Amino acid sequence: MKKFLIFLILFFILLFALWSVAIHYLKPRFQENLFEEKPGEGIKPGTHHLQYWTWNGKPLMLLGGSVEDNLFQIDTLTDHLDRLQVAGGNYVRNTLSCRDEGNVWPFLLLENGLYDLRYWNDEYWRRLEFFYEETQKRNIIVQIEIWATFDFYREPWIRNPYNPVNNINYDSVISRLPSNIPSHPIYAQNPFFRSVPQADAYLRLLGYQQLFVDKLMQLSLRYNHILYCMDNETSVTSLWGKYWAEYIKKLAEEQGKTIYTTEMWDPHDLGHIVHRETFDHPETYDFVEISQNNHNRGDVHWNNGIFQIERLKKKNVLRPVNNVKVYGRDGGPHKDSEHGIECFVRNIMFGAASSRFHRPPTGLGLSDTAFHVIQSMKACIDYSDFFNALPMNDLLIERVENTSWCRAIPGVEYMVYMSGKTEALLDLSSSNGYVYVHWINLLTAQPGDSQRIDARENLRLISPGEGHWIAIISKKRNNINI
Repeated sequence: MKKFLIFLILFFILLFALWSVAIHYLKPRFQENLFEEKPGEGIKPGTHHLQYWTWNGKPLMLLGGSVEDNLFQIDTLTDHLDRLQVAGGNYVRNTLSCRDEGNVWPFLLLENGLYDLRYWNDEYWRRLEFFYEETQKRNIIVQIEIWATFDFYREPWIRNPYNPVNNINYDSVISRLPSNIPSHPIYAQNPFFRSVPQADAYLRLLGYQQLFVDKLMQLSLRYNHILYCMDNETSVTSLWGKYWAEYIKKLAEEQGKTIYTTEMWDPHDLGHIVHRETFDHPETYDFVEISQNNHNRGDVHWNNGIFQIERLKKKNVLRPVNNVKVYGRDGGPHKDSEHGIECFVRNIMFGAASSRFHRPPTGLGLSDTAFHVIQSMKACIDYSDFFNALPMNDLLIERVENTSWCRAIPGVEYMVYMSGKTEALLDLSSSNGYVYVHWINLLTAQPGDSQRIDARENLRLISPGEGHWIAIISKKRNNINI
């Protein structure tokens, strides 16, 4: 009995010793995990990498391209989502627009040809629910725009159910809405966007707007892969977007959920004072939308993006910075395909949280070119320590303006994007020993030549040819896997 007690005591002493050792070695890892997100929570801003999103606890770069903005209205939805998924994409835009041929409006159409804004067109909501289901299945993040600005002006307004001549619920006197608004949305001449109490308080109209938003959120709050943008290229009072952002957050809170909101302004210059209505108000807007910066070219585009990210850092309000629209397609109204590719890649390189090719003809959509660029950038992100790197063009010596851009962890890893036939000298003074240079052709999603070099010397990078190229320089021997 005495021997048994001695054995038992020794056993517990050994167990305590093992426990103490385990705590000692696992404590740093435990503390490190305090910065990691819990799995199973869907899309949310990162708590460690603040300017990026996480998906179920892991950092995520949002990459996308699609044939249409209101994808829920197209007949080929599943094929299109499959193609995006094969490319490595995970991000789509979805305006709640109804103005294109074949679209349906959300409201009940009566036999007399007028709408009743109190009742619903089931087909509209069936399409939206199907869209949510199919994107959820594929882990594709959806950024919706609640109010499709261009549906409320010019020809689309003539057919819009909210137009007082098209419904049985109010007339122009009660609603304050004109039947004809021939001006461009930039002039913000539709009183529809001044209905909120803090503006002109058109309460009869506001009640019908609320019915739509309530119905939308009743469906949307069932999912955890949706981001919420209030408008598209808006020029209206900031009171409008703030009102609806706060309202849908309240609806979410009442359901025990957290959602993330933003606003998209029209000015192309991110320094325009109106962008501060989003940038400087994290209590209302949980992420920043800077798509209009994609109208800018070259180093101006790059510097604008970096400047705003750094300003958010200094003000201690850094959060994800999205680009749901990248403009540029040959023959389109806003610059050419070269511009579109460059903006898409630079967004990723300077630290934006998302980059998506705009629909044709304004952008490359999910064309073969867009497909290969998405595929290539996904491979580069997966291959590198992407989220710990920073934009560092100062490491490029003898750089030709507007042709090359660098993202790096000095001494560890370098990613250099080169547009066209160009060259630059890369400062490797923080490195030592030998490193490997791996090239990838973004237009074909094919690896180029790899080489081993002595990192004690600066590296002269020469793009392998015309087109668009990424070079990754690190200790890794293996090639980039496409």
